[in-house]
Amino acid sequence: MIYLDYNATTPLAPEVLDAMLPYLARHFGNPSSIHAAGRETRAAIDDARDRLARVLGAKPHEIIFTGGGTESDNLAVLGLARAQAARGRHLITATTEHHAVLQAFEYLQKHEDFRVTWLPVDQFGLVDLEELKDAITPQTTLVSIMSANNETGTLQPAREIAAICRERGVLFHSDMVQSFGKIPLDVRDAGPDAISLAAHKFHGPKGVGVLWLRAGVPIQKIQFGGSHENERRPGTENIAAIVGLALAADLAICEIGTEQTREAALRDRLWTGLQSAFPAATLNGHPTERLSNTLNVSFPGLDGEALLINLDLEGVCASSGSACMVGSIMASHVLLAMGVAPEIAQATVRFSLGKLTTEAEIDAAISALPRIFSRLAPATV
Repeated sequence: MIYLDYNATTPLAPEVLDAMLPYLARHFGNPSSIHAAGRETRAAIDDARDRLARVLGAKPHEIIFTGGGTESDNLAVLGLARAQAARGRHLITATTEHHAVLQAFEYLQKHEDFRVTWLPVDQFGLVDLEELKDAITPQTTLVSIMSANNETGTLQPAREIAAICRERGVLFHSDMVQSFGKIPLDVRDAGPDAISLAAHKFHGPKGVGVLWLRAGVPIQKIQFGGSHENERRPGTENIAAIVGLALAADLAICEIGTEQTREAALRDRLWTGLQSAFPAATLNGHPTERLSNTLNVSFPGLDGEALLINLDLEGVCASSGSACMVGSIMASHVLLAMGVAPEIAQATVRFSLGKLTTEAEIDAAISALPRIFSRLAPATV
């Protein structure tokens, strides 16, 4: 199997599994209990929080452990908007955000009388900074724009966005689920007031995430039932997953420089092979300002679903876009927002590489392409 769907999820690192195992068996106490078994697991969570804080350049109390990236996005959007509602009810996001952000904004607009400005993007998926400035009003309280798009890999100008928001006194949340471990991150330098992460995107376990929230920024919790995470996210903590997340984050940052250079070379090698096998292929997303591991390609005249099936038959795992939209036959909202025609958007595949991807795997995938294209569209190859 040639796995080229790392943006959907990543395999658990062996070191991370080893670190988690004791908390799946021997160390099982509830961290809220005051006895020895509880104190033992509480210490593990505290150590993980401290470790992650060092990785992010954050303070430990700024870290909120959640059940994943979607919950982190929901907590940020709903919690920050509601906490600021007395000051204003105008919010801003981009049309290419992950559905965890988009649908949270839609809920606030539909059910809680918030007004939302949906920023358009250009053909590369970038927001216009001047349009952002023009959209901010005295009633604007929150802007949420992701650092890197999960489908195309396009990198938004996060620092510039943060500077605009800071100058206007507006909170800025950024979904960094897809970019963490692929681009450097120091929360003090990056600029947002809140950042969402998910462990399974950087070789950690599924079912655990983080919302980093700048100290002093008020937020309303969106779940009820306990005082965990400094009364910001109730529920008994997933000790093993939290321990795994902290170690996975540490490992991801340590390898970031050389690994991203390596993946970029493999990505470009794959793109050259795709162009050779299917000259009409078109690249989606920014040609240079994008993640080094992501390749989003349209194949005009082909059926995207059939292409994915044929790739799978050749042992190549890829996707048509966000893994959170499984079963959807609609064209990608990201590509449509970028102005890609619906029929072209539906003929699109996202290839995403990772640290286990090898040159031999890329060459094997390339060698399978002529067979696939000849079966799907003999006249175009």
